Amino acid sequence: MPHDNIRPSARFNDEDSNTSPNPGFDSVLDARLSRRGLLRGSAALGGAAALGGCATMAGPAAPVSALGFAPVARTLADQVTVPAGYTARVIYALGDPLTAATPAFSNDGTDVDYGNRAGDHHDGIEWFGMDAAGQPSDSFASRGLLAMNHEATTDEKLSSFFIHANGGTASLPRPAAEIDKELMIHGISVVEVQTDGKAWATKPGSAFNRRITTMTPVAIHGPARGSEHLMTKYSPDGTQARGTLNNCGTGRTPWGTFISGEENWFGYFFRDAKDDDARKKDKQVQALNRYGRKAGAASRHGWESGGTADTYARWNNSAVGTSAKDDFRNEMNTFGYIVEIDPYDKSQALRKRTALGRLGHENATFARAVAGQPVVAYMGDDARGEYIYKFVSTAKWDPADARPANRLAAGDKYLDKGTLYVARFKADGSGEWLELSMNNPVIAGSSYFVFRNEADIAVFTRLAADAVGATKMDRPEWGGVNPKNGEVYITLTNNSARTPATTDAANPRAYVDMKGSKEQKGNVNGHIVRLAEKQPADAAFLWDIYLFAAQADADKTTVNLSNLSDGNDLSSPDGLVFSQATGVCWIQTDDGAYTDTTNCMLLAALPGQRGDGASRTLSYGDKKVTTHVGRPQTAATLKRFLVGPKGAEITGITETPDGRAIFVNIQHAGENTKMSDVNDPSKYESQWPSNAGYGAGKRPRSATIVITKNDGGVIGT
Repeated sequence: MPHDNIRPSARFNDEDSNTSPNPGFDSVLDARLSRRGLLRGSAALGGAAALGGCATMAGPAAPVSALGFAPVARTLADQVTVPAGYTARVIYALGDPLTAATPAFSNDGTDVDYGNRAGDHHDGIEWFGMDAAGQPSDSFASRGLLAMNHEATTDEKLSSFFIHANGGTASLPRPAAEIDKELMIHGISVVEVQTDGKAWATKPGSAFNRRITTMTPVAIHGPARGSEHLMTKYSPDGTQARGTLNNCGTGRTPWGTFISGEENWFGYFFRDAKDDDARKKDKQVQALNRYGRKAGAASRHGWESGGTADTYARWNNSAVGTSAKDDFRNEMNTFGYIVEIDPYDKSQALRKRTALGRLGHENATFARAVAGQPVVAYMGDDARGEYIYKFVSTAKWDPADARPANRLAAGDKYLDKGTLYVARFKADGSGEWLELSMNNPVIAGSSYFVFRNEADIAVFTRLAADAVGATKMDRPEWGGVNPKNGEVYITLTNNSARTPATTDAANPRAYVDMKGSKEQKGNVNGHIVRLAEKQPADAAFLWDIYLFAAQADADKTTVNLSNLSDGNDLSSPDGLVFSQATGVCWIQTDDGAYTDTTNCMLLAALPGQRGDGASRTLSYGDKKVTTHVGRPQTAATLKRFLVGPKGAEITGITETPDGRAIFVNIQHAGENTKMSDVNDPSKYESQWPSNAGYGAGKRPRSATIVITKNDGGVIGT
C-alpha cells in the first residue's frame, strides 16, 4: 500500500522487492573485493501566438555566477508561478494534435486517435535544434524538436479516467476500446517547436512530429538480443519487441540522439496465482519476484482482460502455453531498458539498449565525451532499496561521431558493447564501482542466482547487483553531470522504509515528520548524492551528500542538515538537469510529504564541489552514523524558481542553446481527483491548464510550458 508521503502517481515506485542483505555484509565483501580483484578499472499562462519564420543563432551564454531572481514563495495556488520578470506559456498538452488532419482536442473524454496526439504524463524532455533548412543544429535557438516521455496516466481503480467520457470501467474485464486508448497515451513524442521572437508554439503539421507508443515495433540490441529470456509469441527468436512503457527520465547522447528510461513497467503485467507452479523450477520465478511480479499480482490497468488478441494477451505474464514461443511469459523481460531514438529520423526503429541493464530506469546522463576514452553513462534504479549504475563503453570516443551520418549506428557502436557497474558506498566517503559481468568471479560463481552469460546479467541486472553487494539507496532517480567539473549528481527522492537500524553513511536520515496529524516516517524528504571521479571510467569514486531536502523549520541537527530556508526548502527531489549554457543545476520535485504547505516546485542551484562541506554524525540510540555533507545552502546558492499547480509533479527540463528559453513539463495536475467526480469540474483538484486559458474543457492535462525572461535575457541570471 502507498505510504502517506508517496504520491498516487508514484505508488509503483514504492515497490520494495530487494530482500537481499546488501549492504549489511560490507566487511565480508571488503575482503572478497580485495582478494579477488573485482574492480575492473577502469504568474499566469496563456496560449502562444502563431509563428513567423524567424531563425536565430545562439550566442554562447556565460556561466552564471549569481542567481538573478527573487525566489518564488511556497504556494498552494492552482497555477504555475514563476519569478517577477518571467513569463510561462503552455505550448503542448495531452491530446494536442500532431498532424494537420487530427481534430482539435475536446478534452471531454470523447477524443480518439492518440497515436497522432500528445500522450499523457509529460516527463523527461530534450531539445534537438534545427536550422532554417531543417537540418540538425547545435547552435540555432529559435527552431527545434522537443522529444519527451509520456510516462503514464492519471488513474483510479484500473481506469485512466480523465480520457474516458464517463470515467471508464473500474472492474474486470475492461472494454477493449478503453484499453486501446490507454495503450496509445504512453510512450514518447517528438514535436517541432518554433518562435517568431515573441512567442513559442508547436507546428502540428511538421513532418518531424512523431508518436511512439506501447505498440510501436522495437529492435532489441546488445547482449540480450536473441536471449531465451526475450523469446515470445511475437518474436520467437528474441530479437524484436513492441513498444516502450512508463518512460520517465531522458538523456541526450554525445552523438545527438534521444535516450529514454523505462521505469515502472512491471506494474502493467498480470500473473496468475498458480504461475509459480506452472513454471516449476524455472529460475525466472526468482527474477519475477525480484522485479515486483509475484504470482497472483494484479496489473495496474487490467489490459490483459481486453480479449484474446495479442494486443491484450501480451499483458498476461503467466506461462499458459507449452513454451515461451507460444505465450507472453517473457513479455515483461522486453521492458526495463534504456531506449534510443533518432528524433530527426522516424524511418528508423527505436532500439532497446540491453547492455545498460534492465531495471527501473530513470534517465541516463553522460559524462563529457573525450577523444580516445570510453563513453560513460550514469543511471539510477527508482525503487526503494535499489542501486546506482554506470555503463562504460568498449569503444573509445571518436570526435567524428559527434555528427555521424547515421546517429543510431553510432549508438550501436557505443551502447551495445561495454561493461556495466553498480555502486558501493563506503563510510569513509569513498566508493567502488563493482563490475557486473561474467569476468567477475562473484557473479560467475554466484549461488544467489545462476548467471550463465552476459545476456542473463543484462536481463536480470538487479540480481547481479545483489550478488556483488551494492549499496541499497533511497530510490535513485535522475542523474546529472556538472559541466564545470564532471561531478555526478543523483537524486534520492525519499524512502518510507528507511529505519534507524538501516541507516548508513550514504543514506543517513530516518526520522518522523508530521503532515497535519499524520506521521510520516523514513527518509521523508530525500537527498542528493554527489560523486567525483578522477576519470569517468575509473573504478573508484569519492562522494558526499550535496543536499538534504527538508522543511525550513525542521531540526537543523537531525533533518535540515543543509540549512534550508523559506526561499529554498523542498521535499522529494526527483528531476535534476544541469544547464549546458549557464551551469545552473535545476532541481525538480515529485512530493507527497510537504503538499499540505506547497505544491511541487523547480529550484535553481549553484553547486560547489564534492568535499566543500564537513562530516556530521547522527545518533539513533546506541547507533551513530557519520555522513559527509556539502556546504550549507544559502539564498545565493539555491532558490525556488517555480511552483506548479495542484496535484502536479514538476519534471523534465531542457533549454535552447542560448539559455534564453527553458521547457518544463508539468505532470498529472489534479491527480487526486476522484474518478466518481470526472464529470463535475467543481470537484476537480485542479483545472490547469484550462484555468490558464489553454485549450477546451476543464479536465486537467499534463503539459509542456516554455519560460522566457521578459527582457529577452538568459534564464536564471
